[in-house]
Amino acid sequence: MRLLEGPEVGAGAESYADHVRRLGGVPDLGPGLIGTLQRSGLAGRGGAAFPTAVKWQAVAERSRGQAVVVVNGAEGEPRSQKDRLLMSARPHLVLDGAFIAARVLRARRVIVYIGERHQSARAAMLRAVAERPDPERGLVTFSAAPARYVAGAEAAAIHFLNEGVATPTTVPPYPFERGVGGAPTLVQNVETLAHVASLARPGGAASTLLLTLAGGVATAGVLEVEAGVTIGEAMRRAGGVTESPRAVLVGGYFGSWVEPERAWLLAIDHESLRRHGLGLGCGVIGLLPASRCPVCETAGIMRYLASESSAQCGPCFFGLRALADACTRISEGSSDGHDLQRLQRWAAEVAGRGSCRHPDGAVMFLASSLDVFAREFAHHTAHNLRRSA
Repeated sequence: MRLLEGPEVGAGAESYADHVRRLGGVPDLGPGLIGTLQRSGLAGRGGAAFPTAVKWQAVAERSRGQAVVVVNGAEGEPRSQKDRLLMSARPHLVLDGAFIAARVLRARRVIVYIGERHQSARAAMLRAVAERPDPERGLVTFSAAPARYVAGAEAAAIHFLNEGVATPTTVPPYPFERGVGGAPTLVQNVETLAHVASLARPGGAASTLLLTLAGGVATAGVLEVEAGVTIGEAMRRAGGVTESPRAVLVGGYFGSWVEPERAWLLAIDHESLRRHGLGLGCGVIGLLPASRCPVCETAGIMRYLASESSAQCGPCFFGLRALADACTRISEGSSDGHDLQRLQRWAAEVAGRGSCRHPDGAVMFLASSLDVFAREFAHHTAHNLRRSA
């Protein structure tokens, strides 16, 4: 079962009645579903690709009827569109996964955590909950995730739901140990929950992934593909490229730039990409057209990531700002000639020293830029381009 099969996604949210006619109701499942998740190999689709069965088992062992399920639809990555599309078009598939989780983990609450800017998705999910039977409706509350890059991180979501501050906290304790209100908590991305709803049905499988294609591609937006399809094939299905690309960004702003010739051959699945030192992250595949300046693009993204710092530690607050400033000086032609060496040295000093993973993700992105665009950084001449955010 594909997540987006059924009515045309542009037609709006599928109603509960149509959803049940098409797929049937939520199966009555117990703890045995965790074994199904393990055999399927389902990994989280929010960015970290953590094994879903491991998370569920950790919460199940501690629940005692007090667990909380957080449906994570924060989607703070600027280029990503997959989660909001899924919530807007197939809200009941997401809710099926959430209620299955609540039943299997003996949870007492389901919190739907949606990015505050994703108004259409929030409206669709609110309507969908209102269509569900009374026992399910009574479990659900909604919370608006702040429009910040870090707000969708597990620890940031828990911090916000507990104290109204959407910044990551140090771990342990992990959410499965002490999360919302101190209870064992499952924080699960909406796409992952939709796949759970598929796996729970007879013959269901979690064999597809939702991608957001951005940049120089004929049909930008969300594309559902089978795991293992190459990036080149995904681009072909999206109508091909509109301009010869200089590089492909795999995994969004916490991802890596890859030379096109290499990128076209990469299989889109977590394990395969990991073997190449890459990650699918939030599922964004971005094409940088050859007409765009990679140094300016890198500087713009680094400024954005620095501005999204949690401001909780020096490597994140001062380190990312220094890296962004050095990139900007190179892009604007105001460098003293030593900024490239500074970038390489400072990136190594920032990596692994932050209170959360935000600086690590930014440094990984920057390292790939310095590698793939080494020639452009070394010989960059300032030009008159509007600064990107």
